[in-house]
Amino acid sequence: MSKKGYIISITIIGIFFFIFGFVTWLNGILIPYLKIACEITNFQSLFVAFAFYISYTVMALPSSWILKKTGFKKGMSVGLIVMALGSLAFVPAAMTRTYSLFLTGLFIMGTGLAILQTASNPYITIIGPRETAARRISIMGICNKLAGAIAPLILAYFIFSDGDAFIKSLEGMGEAARTTALDELASRVIGPYIVMSIVLFLLGLLIRFAPLPEIEAEKESEEDLASIAGKTSIFQFPHLILGVITLFFYVGIEVIAGDTIIRYGMALDVALESAKYYTSLVLVAMVIGYVIGILLIPKVVSQKNLLTLSALSGIVFTSLALIIPATAAIRFPFIDLMTFHQVELVLPYTVLFIALLGISNAIVWPAIWPLAIHGLGRFIKTGSALLIMGIAGGAVLPLIWGYLSNIWSAQLAYSIAIPCYLFILYYATYGHKVRSWK
Repeated sequence: MSKKGYIISITIIGIFFFIFGFVTWLNGILIPYLKIACEITNFQSLFVAFAFYISYTVMALPSSWILKKTGFKKGMSVGLIVMALGSLAFVPAAMTRTYSLFLTGLFIMGTGLAILQTASNPYITIIGPRETAARRISIMGICNKLAGAIAPLILAYFIFSDGDAFIKSLEGMGEAARTTALDELASRVIGPYIVMSIVLFLLGLLIRFAPLPEIEAEKESEEDLASIAGKTSIFQFPHLILGVITLFFYVGIEVIAGDTIIRYGMALDVALESAKYYTSLVLVAMVIGYVIGILLIPKVVSQKNLLTLSALSGIVFTSLALIIPATAAIRFPFIDLMTFHQVELVLPYTVLFIALLGISNAIVWPAIWPLAIHGLGRFIKTGSALLIMGIAGGAVLPLIWGYLSNIWSAQLAYSIAIPCYLFILYYATYGHKVRSWK
């Protein structure tokens, strides 16, 4: 590929990763929003994450089948159009204030993302040299997380501009007035999601004309040919299967950090006016982590060594978040980028360390992918689908966090992160080297 073609391809895939981030990290604000609008419990509200991420497990292997039929490029188009249909499902859901319809729309959007991710992640991994794959994915991660930092602020502007006042006003309302107010709150998502569906549909059509080369698989080296010799099943690659398990734990912790942090702040009696910014803080921390990866890989530190440091820092940050008193906090002035008004941001130290997990999490996904698909050869599309199935951690682990927060506390519930980071540490130091189950 020419240098110009390489840059164009990277730019187009970067746009996709921006879309991933924008759609995915809306969940951080949707969880408290739907809890209020649909009058559900804390535990029930976490099914927002479950419905969205479980679709990856259900649809990953069908996505692999679709890509085998369509190729990467047309598969990306299909994924975008499916996401547009999921966005449209929010319209009847909001009009009827039906929680199950919201979850259905999230599942459909997750299905489209599963197709798009199954195509774009191996694409960006194998479009250039293997040893710089984590750096390329880190660049994609910046696109993803910048969108993720912006998305909840934009949605919060439309649906929660009067958040604390609205919540307080509900307390003194009669049943009829309360129903009317909640119906009006639910309707606020209709406009944003109609616009999003139109944009996704147009992108799905335009991608067919984009100058993206079709890439079937990595060029098989002698090492690759030796590694797949005699292999008849994807389950004969232990380093891949262990990589899927690692991604399960990683995505679970990433989603817990990003999607529960607003609820955590509110559980510590922080006003929604401050708490609504917390998800964006996690995403900004991830951007910092990606920049570190881009600057250091591969000249200063290898992908696997940085993955080791990420796991260790995750253990440290989680431990600090668990032991620091929830009452200790910092306060500082902050400019709301949507209204350009100055607000006071209240940030408990324990919440700050949960936000800093973004730095620990940033390099995990970019580092695992090249390690896990290395040497798969013709099995790469099925292997990619299995790795995408690991995203199910984002569906399961937040529910466990929710359960633990009910029986312990929201703060102690974050102890679930410790064993997850320990497994990531295992994969970074030993698991990625395993080539036989014997």
